[in-house]
Amino acid sequence: MNLELHFDVVVVGGGHAGCEAALAAARIGARTCLLTMDMNKIAQMSCNPAIGGIAKGQIVREIDALGGGTGEVTDATAIQFRMLNRSKGPAMWSPRAQCDRARFITEWRRRLENTPNLSIWQDEATEIIVENGRICGLRTLWDVVLHAGAVVITAGTFLNGLMHIGRTKVPGGRSAEPASVKLSGSIAAHGIRVGRMKTGTPVRIDARSVHFEDMEPQPGEDDFHRFSYISDRRPLPQLPCWTCSTNEDVHAVLRSGLTDSPLFNGQIQSIGPRYCPSIETKLVTFPDRSQHPLFLEPEGVDTNELYLNGFSSSLPMDIQIKALKKIPCFRDLIVYRPGYAIEYDYFDPTQLSHSLESKLVEGLYFAGQVNGTTGYEEAAGQGIIAGINAARKCAGSSPVVLHRDEAYIGVLIDDLVTKGVDEPYRMFTSRAEYRILLRQDNADERLTPKAIEWGLADEKRTRRFRNKHKSIEEIVRFCHNFSIRAEKINPYLEQLGTAPLHGGCKLFDLISRPQITLTNIATEIPAFQHLLDSIVEDRNETIEAAEVAIKYHGYIHRERVLADKMQRLEAIKIKDRFEYDKLTQLSTEARQKLSQINPETLAQAGRIPGVSPSDISVLLVLLGR
Repeated sequence: MNLELHFDVVVVGGGHAGCEAALAAARIGARTCLLTMDMNKIAQMSCNPAIGGIAKGQIVREIDALGGGTGEVTDATAIQFRMLNRSKGPAMWSPRAQCDRARFITEWRRRLENTPNLSIWQDEATEIIVENGRICGLRTLWDVVLHAGAVVITAGTFLNGLMHIGRTKVPGGRSAEPASVKLSGSIAAHGIRVGRMKTGTPVRIDARSVHFEDMEPQPGEDDFHRFSYISDRRPLPQLPCWTCSTNEDVHAVLRSGLTDSPLFNGQIQSIGPRYCPSIETKLVTFPDRSQHPLFLEPEGVDTNELYLNGFSSSLPMDIQIKALKKIPCFRDLIVYRPGYAIEYDYFDPTQLSHSLESKLVEGLYFAGQVNGTTGYEEAAGQGIIAGINAARKCAGSSPVVLHRDEAYIGVLIDDLVTKGVDEPYRMFTSRAEYRILLRQDNADERLTPKAIEWGLADEKRTRRFRNKHKSIEEIVRFCHNFSIRAEKINPYLEQLGTAPLHGGCKLFDLISRPQITLTNIATEIPAFQHLLDSIVEDRNETIEAAEVAIKYHGYIHRERVLADKMQRLEAIKIKDRFEYDKLTQLSTEARQKLSQINPETLAQAGRIPGVSPSDISVLLVLLGR
């Protein structure tokens, strides 16, 4: 008799989406199984061993605020941290960390193995089991049946994965790892649309062969900033990254191999990420550029392996190496493995609801690259929402949804299920219309109350969140109430190079000046200094968050008003209220798109490409009738 195992939630795939989904489901209380093909590759960083970046860093802060694990694991394994875009406003500040690849895997596995309600099963999913339109479980390569009330698919690039180097093609989900060849067809058999996408990764370099004296060092930062709201420090030594550039000699070698490039000889038909192009794509797209920047990044504390950011390629191996040797710092280059491209299956995300549950198979959820996204952070953000909703489904609770004014994760999911994808989706700050509200410094303020409500925040997180925001409120209140006298403060203002006051004002208004910070003005106000000194835990982060809230109060308030206006349309539910194909008042394209998406709300309908404002007006009139 074959083995049968029973769970509430089964998560298929142990990547970044799968880890967050399994952790969330188990923490809520669901009996959860994480099914992975290789337990030694859990949370593998298939490409760059880095977390965060522009907009991506905000997503990780949100995941952490919701009680996820990516932020804490990143802090525990970071070997270089930087806060990007500090020269711009706080809506643009984005944390980024280079991580120790091996320790990242070990740390994630340790957390998962020690999470109550969570089991790990090493095997390959081959078939989903569906009865009467509802998921019942799945079958594995070893003919094991995993019964479940909800299944989350987070298979990454493994579904019919095909790797390319030059004209050589090898099936696989990642270098030296087999592809999953049966699951995709089983899912498609239930009417779920399947497409193909492509991504790639650069060459990995032996540090002993690099002439670092010919490169520019790029140090990190070692201040109080971190990814997790409850991490206390980064324990690993901080290592530098290095920069250099390609040149015309490099480009000449690369062009000589274009006839064997699978991207240009017809071998690869699928669409790759526009915002992370291969080096050969850069040459074709920007023929007049004489050089392209490259970033050499460490893969860990105890390894000589380096990652060459900016040199993603699927050209023949000899071309990749020959071209790189034309760069002075790589003249004696030795590589561990070349870059390659990979094609894989994904599923049309417009067939999902905002909970990431399939509209066609009840209890079946999708998260990560299988939804057409690219990036660890985008995957993890989807994973935690899918895991939460899968667990709530099994408990008979209603699904939870993050809105566009609540989180970048909400923007990401709304874009996927409303607009779909025609290329691998990557998050940018420009995709969020309320990015002043969605800052990295206030992710806990926005989302930790939800984590507490949903059962994801432990006692430590809850206590620190409440203490921090009590302190922020005290700082803001003091600044609102404390009056500044011109004759007392003007000498100090002149020292700072800012205009003197002509009369009294509130401290809150004075802090709006760019030359003034909470910490420097506190030196002139003993009572305020005493208040700041009373903050012991998370002191620097608390003061920074309070200062941002004060300095940008006007912008934040204005954007909040706009978001609240849009929420009125979000409150108008229209799902299943219209037979769109019969509404001749709508444009043909609008009828087709609305029928396909079946939007939840009128606001979502307005975000569907091809649905015009006049179409929304028609729906409003019909609703009025």
